[in-house]
Amino acid sequence: MCARRVTPRCRGCGCDPGGGGRGGKHRGKRRPLARASAASCRGAVLPPAREPAWSGMGSAVPSRAPRAEAPLAILRRLLAALGLLLLLGAGDCELHTSCGIQKCTTDFVSFTSHLNAALEDFDLEFCKALRAYSVCTYRNAKVCRGNLVYHSAVLGIGDLMTQRNCTKNGPISSTNSEMTHDLCNYSGHTEAREHQGGEEIPPPTYLFCGLFGDPHLRTFKDHFQTCKVEGAWPLIDNKYLSVQVTNVPVVPGSSATATNKITIIFKSYQDCTDQKVYQAMTDDLPAAFVDGTASGGDENTRGLHIVEKVSGKYIEMHARYIGTTVYIRQLGHYLTLAIRMPQELIMAFEESQDLQLCLNGCPSSERIDQSGYLPLPVMGKLLPWGTASHPRSGYTLETATTKCHEKMLVKDIYFYSCVFDLLTTGDDNFTAAAHSALQDVEALHPSKEHWHIFPRSGNDGVGRDSKFFVSLGLLCLILVPYLYDFFRLLTKF
Repeated sequence: MCARRVTPRCRGCGCDPGGGGRGGKHRGKRRPLARASAASCRGAVLPPAREPAWSGMGSAVPSRAPRAEAPLAILRRLLAALGLLLLLGAGDCELHTSCGIQKCTTDFVSFTSHLNAALEDFDLEFCKALRAYSVCTYRNAKVCRGNLVYHSAVLGIGDLMTQRNCTKNGPISSTNSEMTHDLCNYSGHTEAREHQGGEEIPPPTYLFCGLFGDPHLRTFKDHFQTCKVEGAWPLIDNKYLSVQVTNVPVVPGSSATATNKITIIFKSYQDCTDQKVYQAMTDDLPAAFVDGTASGGDENTRGLHIVEKVSGKYIEMHARYIGTTVYIRQLGHYLTLAIRMPQELIMAFEESQDLQLCLNGCPSSERIDQSGYLPLPVMGKLLPWGTASHPRSGYTLETATTKCHEKMLVKDIYFYSCVFDLLTTGDDNFTAAAHSALQDVEALHPSKEHWHIFPRSGNDGVGRDSKFFVSLGLLCLILVPYLYDFFRLLTKF
């Protein structure tokens, strides 16, 4: 006979061997949902109805541990259920090859396999492993949609955390922390690649791009340009990052512009971050992304986060997972930007994404400078572009030079950009913008010997042309006496 207390598994299953008992016959027209043998009835063991069961993982788990071995029993039930679901869901996983739930489960097993319920720190370590498991499932939420194993694991984790009184926030298993740290750290990731196959891989090459002032652009190739580029233009657009700036006219009737809006999109990357969008405008330089958060992905790895240096005036963005750092400042009514990024990531773009000011510079039709150099009074004769039609800037060549020399002692292209901006706009904030731009170069540019760019000494066209004409002039001076004698001989004939 069945036991006197009929379990839910036995009700209505017609498992009374002797034909007696309440479960022996079905009343009315009700048909049994499933048939079970007497042996299966005798083996049916379920917790009392008042205790919560773990629905979705295939086994019921008691909410309290009546004996010291109960936590291990819970763990065994969890692993057995997950193993069964992994087998049942094998076909489903083939349709979700990018789903990492099996790796999450494997890590959880490794974190908990050595735990002993008799030790005092069992609950602490078990909760740390559960939190690590939860973090791993969160990272796979998008790619594992529709995966039965994934959703069962999520339900099971939540139930176990409730039963063991685990808090959602807290330390996670150290092995998992180190693993995710390397995954979301570009330099650590490249260092790990150096040892693959016993071959050494050269360290990554970093490049710098900056935009400031009217605006003045320093490209990833260390070319210096001054452009009009009114409206929205892409600075960077690749597989990992998009940066767009919007420029507006500075002086009415002039083609000179300055940046009043910056939009940055950090694209979704593996387990390190979801897509994050940042937007800054004049008088609105937030220390958060548009969704209100100040970081992307797991807070423990800090793969992407924003640091506010000066409230409303200066922020830094650190994307460690792609080895990228961004500085944004507001000086006066306009914004400046400086960025350092690995070269191999910069070059990861499609053919349709070739319009990138930081990579290829401004189109020739948008250039104000002459082959990389501003028409500045380098030789004491030329006046900056635009000042002839706007002499009310309040600055003369001498006063602008003196003002810029207060901030910048080296007369490089940043110094002359400062002079250009003062004579064009009369706005003292452009002096601070040029000075800050040079500071950002010193902080982010990887090569100290390339921090300063000097007029007529660079690798642009003007430098080469100047050297050519100087050489040609010297050659002519040498040949003049010989040519004179040659023409005298011709006249005799």
